[in-house]
Amino acid sequence: MRVALQSITKGRRGQVLPTMDIVFECGHARFIRAETEQRPTVLGLIASGRMRPDSGTVTIDGVADAGALRRRVALVDAPAVSDPPPDVAVGAVVGEELMFAGRPATPRHARRWLRMLGFDDLIRTPIGVIDPAARVRILCELAVLRAEVEALVLVAPDRHGGRPDGWWRIASEFADRGYAVLVIVGGAAAAVISTMPETVHAEHLSDAGAAAQITPAAEEDAR
Repeated sequence: MRVALQSITKGRRGQVLPTMDIVFECGHARFIRAETEQRPTVLGLIASGRMRPDSGTVTIDGVADAGALRRRVALVDAPAVSDPPPDVAVGAVVGEELMFAGRPATPRHARRWLRMLGFDDLIRTPIGVIDPAARVRILCELAVLRAEVEALVLVAPDRHGGRPDGWWRIASEFADRGYAVLVIVGGAAAAVISTMPETVHAEHLSDAGAAAQITPAAEEDAR
């Protein structure tokens, strides 16, 4: 599967999202810089077929099909859209996602699923306080439980702190498993990822663009 965003913009004069060209495809992990509070979520919504750009096109395997994008591209941890409330226990987050994936979703099943990942000790811990890499692992593994999901758009994992190399390696592992992965990050995280020895010369590495400033008028456009 190949998702291509061509000359997309959002907001008046591209203030919410400037012109961007991004491609992500199965077997590869890409990252793109998107600064400011709103821009990462707006980009994630467009890349996963949940928001229309004001200009440009978004295609999946060469076809403009927002429905297919929504089914096959999971939007992971997007602020105010798909991120779990910080005070909800990890076990409750897992149970809800197991239910959405059509799997048994009792507390016992949630614990068993977490145990398979080595995180059963976190079952009662609020998800807002767990290690950032553990959060990314859990949320991405839950996302791919849904039968049609072939791609992940992970939004701003760097906002949770921690070392970027931890969650970037997890993103790369999902690419190695055959998924298409797009990670939307800030400039500081992008700088760390770009210098990691194992990715400097790898197919996993791609920085698709830099960010401009969002103005109050542009924030109004995104609402």
